Amino acid sequence: MSVPTVARWAPPTVEMLTALLHAMRDWKPFDSDAMLDDIAAVLDDYTPTEYEVDEQAPRLRGHLVRLSNLAIASRIDERDERVAVLVAQGHEIRSAATPSDRRRAVGYVRQMAWTLNELHELLVTNQCLTEEP
Repeated sequence: MSVPTVARWAPPTVEMLTALLHAMRDWKPFDSDAMLDDIAAVLDDYTPTEYEVDEQAPRLRGHLVRLSNLAIASRIDERDERVAVLVAQGHEIRSAATPSDRRRAVGYVRQMAWTLNELHELLVTNQCLTEEP
């Protein structure tokens, strides 16, 4: 009976540790209250100013990244086609630059907020998130 050989362990490189450190420093926990507030601010009857759009777009992108990552990590996107479509749509939206025209920029953040809201509801339905923060 032969014993399988195992590759000798090699310690992580400085580059690997540096990348890990940066990822840990940049990590932000999921805050459903903040996300829902951001969605409400964009989807409200009030039209955001140019300054507000510039503030909201990066926050909505961040929320979309976190929810998409949660859907992918939990593999819900493989079991629910609607989630897969919203994850793909969210990736496409957040990859685009915020339009310079104010009307289009408002439409852009509203589309992002709508996608985020729908994805959030489906993740709650699929028990990846709870309704309670």
